[in-house]
Amino acid sequence: MFHRIRRRAAEPSEEQRRFFELSAQLEGQVPPEVERVRAGLDRAEPATVVDDFLPPELRVPSHDQLDGRMTSWKQPVVLDGEMVACTKCGAYRDWLILSTRDQIWLRCRAGHQQQETRLDTAWYNRHTGPADATHATFEDCLRHLGH
Repeated sequence: MFHRIRRRAAEPSEEQRRFFELSAQLEGQVPPEVERVRAGLDRAEPATVVDDFLPPELRVPSHDQLDGRMTSWKQPVVLDGEMVACTKCGAYRDWLILSTRDQIWLRCRAGHQQQETRLDTAWYNRHTGPADATHATFEDCLRHLGH
């Protein structure tokens, strides 16, 4: 009894056979609308190229064109429940956070710098806003941020 059911299920049904026959008849045929559109594309003139880039003074440099980015951070930096302090002078607030070459550096007001390995570029990107200026030298950027 079970073998008969399996044998019947292995054969395609009448609806499946009709579908396969219709599919075979339609294979290779292209609707007339497609041919009309293709002919229209062949006759169309090429589109003119328009320079729609921003003027150079409004363009923002990409990350690969910058040596690094920095931002001021007035409040204390707390990592893993511990407040970060400068290893030389003990300052714990009013930092400059520098992001360069996939490293994060903290710079205190006294000018001491220390690498912070618990922070990464993704953290920097999440916690900073867009750049308001670009500078030619590190010292120009320090002056701009008041350090």
